[in-house]
Amino acid sequence: MNILVTGGAGYIGSHLVRVLASAGHACVVYDNLCSGHAAAIRGTQLVEGDINNHEALAAALRGHNVEAVIHLAALIEAAESVENPGRYFRNNSLGGLTLLEAMRSAGVAKLVFSSTAAVYGQPERIPICEEDRTDPINPYGASKRCVEYMLEAFARAYGAGFVSLRYFNVAGAAPEGDIGEDHRPETHLIPLVLQVPLGRRGSVKIFGEDYDTPDGTCIRDYIHVMDLAAAHVLALEAIEPGQLKVFNLGNGQGFSVREVIEACREVTGHEIPAESAPRRRGDPPKLVASCQKAETELGWRRQFADLQTIVAHAWNWHKSHPNGFA
Repeated sequence: MNILVTGGAGYIGSHLVRVLASAGHACVVYDNLCSGHAAAIRGTQLVEGDINNHEALAAALRGHNVEAVIHLAALIEAAESVENPGRYFRNNSLGGLTLLEAMRSAGVAKLVFSSTAAVYGQPERIPICEEDRTDPINPYGASKRCVEYMLEAFARAYGAGFVSLRYFNVAGAAPEGDIGEDHRPETHLIPLVLQVPLGRRGSVKIFGEDYDTPDGTCIRDYIHVMDLAAAHVLALEAIEPGQLKVFNLGNGQGFSVREVIEACREVTGHEIPAESAPRRRGDPPKLVASCQKAETELGWRRQFADLQTIVAHAWNWHKSHPNGFA
């Protein structure tokens, strides 16, 4: 299948492109490279363009005979979205609408959407199931939920088929260690912790130690990026006309900030000092996925569920590429 991957030069996108190619799909990446890296997708055709450019999107869809789209292009920082909500709704929500309209004009009716656990906000129960209430507590989550509403409407109105994958915390790197996470600035926990043994920072900050959790720090569900990528291949096969299907993608178990730091100490063999810092706005205390639906309906299975393995693969990447793709 010919697939357009928006945001395909980013962290998740570059791993996804590799998995799609291994599954026999032909990929074209559409990315403005504001946070992605062309070096991460060497050998894959890259179209540089913005997600809010209808004409460029439609031309890419038609010019490459695209049969399905995987839409990853988005801004992803919850804390930043609280400070600058307009930027997130403009890029994520309006960009999603622009893409859907470009797909309509190009006759493409299949899409897998990169959504987020942030659509749930403060969960009513743990683990979180797909049918649970969605009530985002930050504009990032709201901007993604907005696109899901659009997908529902476009499926009903035009008979298009969509799958929305609600990611929990994505981590790790390709086991080969040649591609991995490279955000600038970096805000994700595991790469931030690993910057300490790399000598790039003296300590790591723990944002909030008074949450209602066993050790007082936030608990998150960390899914290996390669397991996440594999789910997209299965999602493509599950698309049905006129339907929006929604699946959680996570590890199914939660790890606290302190547990992640300790895993990084064990994997790297380095002492990693940690300092207390105030809570960040928009951070729920605990997010853990129920992935039973993806396992049952997609046949999805995780290969790298162990936290130490996730950290070890990330460490292989960071220690061999301390400056990322630079």
